[in-house]
Amino acid sequence: MSATGTTTATTTIKSTDPRAHVLSSEDVLKLVPEVNTQLAEDHRTSDRHHDLEGYDEEQIRLMDEMCIVLDENDFPIGSASKKVCHLMDNIDKGLLHRAFSVFLFDSQNRLLLQQRASQKITFPDLWTNTCCSHPLGIPGETGATLDAAVNGVRRAAQRKLLHELGIRSEEVPLEKFDFLTRIHYLAASDSKWGEHESKWIDDPNERPLLKPRGLVDYIMFIKANVNVDVNQNEVQDSKYVTMDELEAMFADTTYKFTPWFRLICDSMLFRWWRHLDDGLEMFKNEPQIRRML
Repeated sequence: MSATGTTTATTTIKSTDPRAHVLSSEDVLKLVPEVNTQLAEDHRTSDRHHDLEGYDEEQIRLMDEMCIVLDENDFPIGSASKKVCHLMDNIDKGLLHRAFSVFLFDSQNRLLLQQRASQKITFPDLWTNTCCSHPLGIPGETGATLDAAVNGVRRAAQRKLLHELGIRSEEVPLEKFDFLTRIHYLAASDSKWGEHESKWIDDPNERPLLKPRGLVDYIMFIKANVNVDVNQNEVQDSKYVTMDELEAMFADTTYKFTPWFRLICDSMLFRWWRHLDDGLEMFKNEPQIRRML
């Protein structure tokens, strides 16, 4: 109605301007290929994760984190979700990503261990080193040169120590993390999920041959007295152990361990540990990758 009470007609005018028509998503991507489509992908999470039904919701959410995809020389070639990187079908095709393993020792040179939570999608309930995770494809955690990659891993280690164990960053300053070496290995959690190694069995005579590729794991040592407040969604238990106590745990069949922790312990850990206060310098900043395949 007009202000005078009379009815006014409306007319739809069809524009001849080509910019006036509604653009489809395909049109937008053709016109502006620089558009990042990650947001659209994020909204399709439920469709992507139909094969994760029954798992813990928070652990499913973490499967969307973007890991750093590598060539066999640890050079970044892209990124892919944690889910994509840990599916055995992709691992069997040769997908390789970057990871880190933190070994935190207290002032008595005891190593802090954690038992992974039952909610974890990969390697639930297993005992392992202080913290094992991945630098993400985000500013500050990537790196193409070794120095840049190590600095990225240090930042990622701080982030995950807080997330998993409640260890505040001021207790583990970046400069206190010592980089020792990188190991390249494979590990299967079950027939579906893995860390791109093949399953590590406690009996050395029953260990299968490891498949090529997998992940490049940065080994980080840090000595610090910290306050631990575990995130129960990530960690169900933690404890400090001496070398003798860890050996006793290995001898006790009631304890089960992650394959990468056993691999590192069986090959290098105890030698490094014995030199924690005297001679560790000789093991730091190893430039080559140890191929443990």
